[in-house]
Amino acid sequence: MPLLHHVVSGGDGVPLVFVHGFGCAHTDWDAQVAHFSPRHGTVAVDLRGHGQSHGTAEECSIERYGADVAEVMRALALSPAVVVGHSMGCRVAVEAVLQAPAFAKALVLVDGSQFSPAMEPVLKSRLATEDGYAAFTAGLFRDMFGARSDKAVAAAIIERASRLPWPVGEKMLNDMLRYDVWRLTASLTSVRVPVMALQTTYSNERRERVSMRSGQTTPYIDMLRENVAAVRIDVIEDTGHFPQIEESARTNALIERFVASLDG
Repeated sequence: MPLLHHVVSGGDGVPLVFVHGFGCAHTDWDAQVAHFSPRHGTVAVDLRGHGQSHGTAEECSIERYGADVAEVMRALALSPAVVVGHSMGCRVAVEAVLQAPAFAKALVLVDGSQFSPAMEPVLKSRLATEDGYAAFTAGLFRDMFGARSDKAVAAAIIERASRLPWPVGEKMLNDMLRYDVWRLTASLTSVRVPVMALQTTYSNERRERVSMRSGQTTPYIDMLRENVAAVRIDVIEDTGHFPQIEESARTNALIERFVASLDG
């Protein structure tokens, strides 16, 4: 298969590779590309089955996505890069760092999460009905935005997610669950580069996505602290699941501070 669709721009500074989430596309990172490209090389990818990258359900998995991103990094002969993932893309970014260690300088996880084994029967039940995938996906994305979210932006992102081919979408929902239960913790333990986690939301005991507060911890953050040496945790309060869009200035500032610290 040809390389993933990717957009390259920017200067000669430390490269940043941006990886979008489930049902999303490389354009989610437009504000970051605009901010960093005057000084840094930037690469924004479309994962298989998303955006302008083709891919069948059989070709899609977290590990395959990570290998695809690693292949782009090698093909561009990047100097060691900061790999930035959002949501599902956090998992992909971890895999890319593990599969191309010579090309990885650091890892940034933007509003990541981890499905628990208890989610397996819930997901199976939700997807079992004729319109289960469409209904589950619509609800999943509506829950990603809060009262302060721009309604037009939210509607556009929800509508875009609805256009993800359902075989790819259903495969990746199940694959995220599989990866989280069987591989995510071990993969993070194997990461040997500095890691920053930028968190904005979490799922409460009713599986509702809610905004985080400064200083708050969650099972996902606790897992990171337990398994990733010296992980840096930053929280943006009172926003939704897309801080790179809804709080782009604060997101950019936090990533920029982390990148600057790498050679400090």
